[in-house]
Amino acid sequence: MDELARAVEAALFAAEEPMTAEALAAFLGDAPVGDVREALRSVAGDYEKRGIHLVERGKRWHFETAPDLAHLLRREKEQVRRLSRAATEVLAIIAYHEPVSRAEIESIRGVQTSGGTLDVLMEAGWVKIAGRREVPGRPTIYATTPEFLEHFGLSSRRDLPGIAELRATGLLDPIDEAYDELVGADEGEAEATVESDSGDHA
Repeated sequence: MDELARAVEAALFAAEEPMTAEALAAFLGDAPVGDVREALRSVAGDYEKRGIHLVERGKRWHFETAPDLAHLLRREKEQVRRLSRAATEVLAIIAYHEPVSRAEIESIRGVQTSGGTLDVLMEAGWVKIAGRREVPGRPTIYATTPEFLEHFGLSSRRDLPGIAELRATGLLDPIDEAYDELVGADEGEAEATVESDSGDHA
């Protein structure tokens, strides 16, 4: 296992992009995936107190700077383009409702969404086209990417903040009412259908 852990460490160090346990197993000559996962945990433990950590994001593993040393990279982080309010809202909607179409995004936001907003998110590598909805018109649907999880330090979408936390930060303020109205309208239609059915039977 020590040799496998060393091989896993070397493979990830030289890799151009994060790798899954399955990809590592294949790369290392079809090593047992279970052993590779154990080796990954072992290497991650060895790096816990070092300047770089081995972390898992979206089932893919890679090395990154220890969080407490992030201030050393502040200059690079400040060069990242800031998202507009609209792009931030669209990204949040996609993350919490994916896969989601542009029309569904607009229904939740209550306003039209520029194609350029989605282009910005795809250029950033955080959003991708995830296929088409199997309904009339077959609209394109969007989802987040492993790069989105990696950038925001999430292991999976289950680690996304709760709705209450997002409202506390003000992130969802512009779309809260539109979303509540959409849900309320759906519930109202359902109640009206039930009442209509009841009247027919009477």
